[in-house]
Amino acid sequence: MLNINDWAPDPYAAALAAAGLLIALVVWLPLALRRLPLSVPIICLVIGGLIYTVPYIGIDPSPLAHPDLTERLTEFVVIVALMGAGLKIDRRFSFKGWGMTWRLLLITMPLSIAAIMAIGMGVLGLGAAAALLLAASLAPTDPVLAADIQVGGPLEGGEDTVRFALTSEAGLNDGLAFPFVHLAIALSLAAASGEPWLTKWLTVNVFWEIAAGVLCGWIVGRLFGWATFKMPGDTLARTGDGLVAIAATFVSYGVSEMLNCYGFFAVFVTALTLRNSHRDHDFQRNMHDITEQIERIVMMFLLLAFGGAIVNGLLASVGWFEIAMVVLLLLIVRPLTALVAMIGAKASMGEKLTIAFFGIRGVGSFYYLAYGINHGNFPEGDRLWVIVSLVVLVSVLMHGLTVTPAMRWLDRRHGRAVE
Repeated sequence: MLNINDWAPDPYAAALAAAGLLIALVVWLPLALRRLPLSVPIICLVIGGLIYTVPYIGIDPSPLAHPDLTERLTEFVVIVALMGAGLKIDRRFSFKGWGMTWRLLLITMPLSIAAIMAIGMGVLGLGAAAALLLAASLAPTDPVLAADIQVGGPLEGGEDTVRFALTSEAGLNDGLAFPFVHLAIALSLAAASGEPWLTKWLTVNVFWEIAAGVLCGWIVGRLFGWATFKMPGDTLARTGDGLVAIAATFVSYGVSEMLNCYGFFAVFVTALTLRNSHRDHDFQRNMHDITEQIERIVMMFLLLAFGGAIVNGLLASVGWFEIAMVVLLLLIVRPLTALVAMIGAKASMGEKLTIAFFGIRGVGSFYYLAYGINHGNFPEGDRLWVIVSLVVLVSVLMHGLTVTPAMRWLDRRHGRAVE
């Protein structure tokens, strides 16, 4: 006879059951929350916090304890998110048609980096290299946690100014932040070794890695576009298997990284090129859907770990200076720099304010910080993790609670149907 007091669940079996329940919950939550001022990331943070209050869970979920794993997991979810973002943009690429995007990339991002770096040095007392790494990590709008403010899937319509601007910005600004991350790394290493860094940074990290990343992404996108839609005989599209998009993601990122250029640029350009190969084909939906599903699953586990890290004391050392940094970044720096960039743009004030406000910070910030600390020399690394984690937490809560009412208000104002 089984004695209930002697029974203990097999950890592996319990983990599988829990993972299955959580995945089912993440699948259902977007439907359940579509009318509520809540987001899936908020729910994942709460669940993660609750899970790690259980005494017998001995795994430390803090990114400080797993620097290499944090870098790789966040890298993975970002490249999948970039492929998904590129595939769902219906608007054809053009310099004129993407005018709002260029404003946000070429004006908002540099101004944000300069402002955050100044705050990091003046308010937080960080050194120049650490402040620059902090700025480069926090300047980009996140492509992973911004699903509720992005355009719909391929051919779904509803691609208004706000959703397009935020989707395209998130797709490109991750790659554009990399030169500044490398600059911070170069400064941190030069402070210890005294080696010259400027020429290499300009020629390799700026000119070569950006240009080669864009070119590599275009070539891979053209090849996959041909094999998917135009190859004689049985094309990849005839399989009906959206994993083609994941294959394109891995090939684009892997080849670009082997060529020492920016994989984030390459993946997003690959996605845009693949989408442009046959814009109206139903297979575009298959490819987008699989990227979205994989992205949401990995995002869920990352946010569960983040919630657990917060419960375990990741933010225990937060003080008033760190809180001031968050307020300045999310409520002043991002909105003001975005509004400056949009001066003269063809958009209503309501659209401009919405774009300016929803500069969501998330998984991309974690990746850049992990990459910078793992490859540079930053004695302030632990403090940088606390600051970035606090910014992401407040962003998830603030933007997650306001996105549904804000987007519904904007849709009603423009006469669009609201569910």
